[in-house]
Amino acid sequence: MKAKVKVVLKPGILDPQGKAVLHAIRDLGYKNISDVRIGKFIEIEMVQPHLKEIKQELDEICKKLLSNPVIENYQIDIEE
Repeated sequence: MKAKVKVVLKPGILDPQGKAVLHAIRDLGYKNISDVRIGKFIEIEMVQPHLKEIKQELDEICKKLLSNPVIENYQIDIEE
C-alpha cells in the first residue's frame, strides 16, 4: 500500500517562499498567475494490511513529524 501526504500552510499564514516564486514567475514574463503557495508532498510505502491502523499511524506521523499543526494542514490519500 502507498500513502500520499500533502502538507500545506493554513489559509492566512504568510508564505515567503511562495511570494519569492510568484515574483520569479512574473520576472519571467508570466502575468496570469495571481498567487503561489508552497507545500510538501510525501509518499510513504506501507506493509500494514489493516486500513484502520494505517490511517491512525499516518495521522500520528503527520501530527508529530511531517507537519506543524499550528500553521499547516495535511491531507492523506491511501492507494491499495
